[in-house]
Amino acid sequence: MNNFNYILPKTIKEANQFAKDKTGSILYAGGTDALDMIKHDIIAPENVINLKTIPNMDKIRTSPEHGLGIGALVKIADIAESKYVIENYPVLAQAAKEVASPQLRNMGTIGGNICQRPRCWYFREDFDCLRKDGGTCYAYDGENKYHCIIGGGPCYIVHPSDMAVALLALDAHVIIHFDKGERTIPISEFFILPEDYYLKENILKPGEIITEIIVPPLNENVKSGYVKFKERGAWDFAVVSVGAVVKIKNGKIDEARVALGGVAPKPWMEEEFNNKLIGADKASIKNVMNVLLKDAEPLTKNEYKITLARNLTEQLLIDFIG
Repeated sequence: MNNFNYILPKTIKEANQFAKDKTGSILYAGGTDALDMIKHDIIAPENVINLKTIPNMDKIRTSPEHGLGIGALVKIADIAESKYVIENYPVLAQAAKEVASPQLRNMGTIGGNICQRPRCWYFREDFDCLRKDGGTCYAYDGENKYHCIIGGGPCYIVHPSDMAVALLALDAHVIIHFDKGERTIPISEFFILPEDYYLKENILKPGEIITEIIVPPLNENVKSGYVKFKERGAWDFAVVSVGAVVKIKNGKIDEARVALGGVAPKPWMEEEFNNKLIGADKASIKNVMNVLLKDAEPLTKNEYKITLARNLTEQLLIDFIG
């Protein structure tokens, strides 16, 4: 591990300015990903900026009229155990319970979770891969069982966040603070594909910091849930996951937002599929499934993800209709 300066800002503006002015700086919240990357020499920051010294970023705000406000420093465990979240946003509570292990959920934050770096073994190990500004994505012709089946190229990572999938299904917004103010964007615009820029996973610029995530209130007759297929019982990332927010009317789907994890370099949603679901009932849902991931381009060892994603989605939606 390299030596670094440990910065303790007192305000969000101080953190913004330092991160913008000092190259080689990283933000530190729970540290479950950042410390791992430093210890394994994936990154070698000159400055580590501890955000936990900034007040009022670790609170959950609730309002039936305005929805849910989750500070970026709120622990994943607090979301999983929140009675309000469990009752009103099951998809979010269920996704939180699927994150890693109890110890890591008690350390990791919602902001850090959606900003975590890829878990691709070529990126995490001693390979000078494309995402490290090398010249090759070794997964394309290598071990690609867990890599993306859509949205890839020139890099074929999958985004590792459970929370991001649930937040996309919920149409959440992200508040980003910078030195001159703040901006609010849909979470669907927060993540980027490798074809846009293969060295990053999101739109954050130097000095920009997520301060809060806003989740709108859900309408009546809306059901939501999250399912995750993983190879190990605990502390594992999704092979494929599905987060869905669906309005049911007279035994049929009236509105739907289905998001997928484990299939693309960002949390994945297909508007065509969601539109096709409208009017589907328990008997006809299966006929819509072939639309999901119809443009997938699997690699040599991961075509199974298409079938897995469709089966998980179908079962989740059938459970909603009852």
